[in-house]
Amino acid sequence: MAENEDGQERTEEATPKRRDEARKKGQVPRSRELTTMAMLLSGAISLSLMGGDIVAGLGEVMRSGLAVERSKIMDPWALLDILGQAVWHGFLTITPFLLVMVVTALAAPIALGGWSFSTQALGFKFDKINPLKGIKRIFAWRGVMELVKALAKFLIIGSVGVWLLQHYLPELMGLGRESTLSALAHTGSILTFSFLLLSASLIILAAVDVPFQIWDHNRNLKMTRQEIKDENKNTEGRPEVKARVRAVQREIAQRRMMSEVPKADVIITNPTHYAVALRYDTEGMAAPVVVAKGVELVASQIRTVATANGVPLFEAPPLARALFYSTEIEQQVPAGLYLAVAQILAYVFQLKASTRGGVVPARPNDIPVPEDFRQGPLADDSPEKNTTGPES
Repeated sequence: MAENEDGQERTEEATPKRRDEARKKGQVPRSRELTTMAMLLSGAISLSLMGGDIVAGLGEVMRSGLAVERSKIMDPWALLDILGQAVWHGFLTITPFLLVMVVTALAAPIALGGWSFSTQALGFKFDKINPLKGIKRIFAWRGVMELVKALAKFLIIGSVGVWLLQHYLPELMGLGRESTLSALAHTGSILTFSFLLLSASLIILAAVDVPFQIWDHNRNLKMTRQEIKDENKNTEGRPEVKARVRAVQREIAQRRMMSEVPKADVIITNPTHYAVALRYDTEGMAAPVVVAKGVELVASQIRTVATANGVPLFEAPPLARALFYSTEIEQQVPAGLYLAVAQILAYVFQLKASTRGGVVPARPNDIPVPEDFRQGPLADDSPEKNTTGPES
């Protein structure tokens, strides 16, 4: 089992943060066997498809380079121009093959570990040139694995090579009896097929090395439980700090809420457990809005602030609970509670008008609260818990 510097076993899978940090450092799974196989196999296939055109094109370059007029042979500048043209035409001839090899060289590593470019991987590290570290890597289990892969590669390619030699031995011995052009074409065919088969044999080694590299990469990224705990603390913050932040946020929100209580038109109470402050502007609002709400201590503070600022209190336990559970602060009252809230607001507005010489309105005693909105620990229909009366 892998261990860290403290001797703790790395038994936990790497977190996404750990994987992202490793990728930034250039630590991604890579398989040299996959890249080698892809390069050789794509080169063999490209030569089998484009080999004839490449040979013909290079032959044309050679013929044109040898067929030079006598006057140009004695002119150095003319020879330089001929050489430049020959190099250019030769480059154009092999460009398709080069493009295939470049694309393969880029695509093979990306297919396994994805695209990764890190300047940190290019940085100087003393461990890379430390002889002791180098010896340790040689005799480590990873060095043993590399030795096993080298031996396997030798055995696979050697076995295929011996089979090809035995298979083509009669044809190779008969090349001397063929004409020059025929022998060259026959040799090219044998070499192309042999190159293709030898390259394809490396698929076996790549099929073993790719899963091993993925497993080894994940093993190296494993973490101890303490490392995961430390990462969570650094990422999400320490619990005591988060608790303090939440407490400060609640305090700020409560102070902001209390500043809206003096602007309310009425405070609907339970009478002691719940308190909900409502405000309604007949010109600018489509429906009444909850500007503050709370239970227990917060409800007591809302009632205290409301009393100090002359905001009327109205005791309606079912409605107070319904508003508390169904509506958030700065939200409009639900449509199902319009009738109940409208009766209370009408009474409050008429009560304010009576202080200026009007008739004192009768207090509404039956506040309708739909069954869907009856919530909370006392949400039943007993007459004692649904009665309304003056606030004590």
